[in-house]
Amino acid sequence: MGFSVIALTIVMVKFWQLTSLRAESRKALDLALESWRNRDADGAIAMLSDKRPVESIVAYSMDALRSTSRDVATVREEAERRALNTLHDLRSNLRPLEIIASLSPLLGLLGTVLGMITAFQSMETAGSQVDPSVLSGGIWQALLTTAVGITVAIPVVALHAWLERKLERIAHIMNDAVTQV
Repeated sequence: MGFSVIALTIVMVKFWQLTSLRAESRKALDLALESWRNRDADGAIAMLSDKRPVESIVAYSMDALRSTSRDVATVREEAERRALNTLHDLRSNLRPLEIIASLSPLLGLLGTVLGMITAFQSMETAGSQVDPSVLSGGIWQALLTTAVGITVAIPVVALHAWLERKLERIAHIMNDAVTQV
């Protein structure tokens, strides 16, 4: 239950973060790139927000190419460094989701093994007076822990994959936009 609460909290925070940043939004980015292609560097940079990850990297690239005599390779390298740092920040707390998805079924399996041990111990203490309900009740309890572990793991794996894919799209948009600049 603790893992499910932690995972849900992380997913809600990441969803809020990505939604508030509108990191995948291309509207202003496409308009800025069009202005950049039309040689309106000031207008292009003015359209971009420093608060949005993709737009801030593109704005840096445009500003660096417009206002300095640095070569394109140097600007690209610095833009890549900034993009990697931004993506690293966006990926924060995804590792715990991966760990929760891996550990939940294992903890459930541990509960099953411990429950089975308890069921067989109660069978042993009953001796020849074994009641099938004692064994079936212990097995039922033991298997319940595995079911709970899997129930936590399945949505966490799916949500982790969804968040990873969103970050891959953001990385692709960053790379594409900086290459266009």
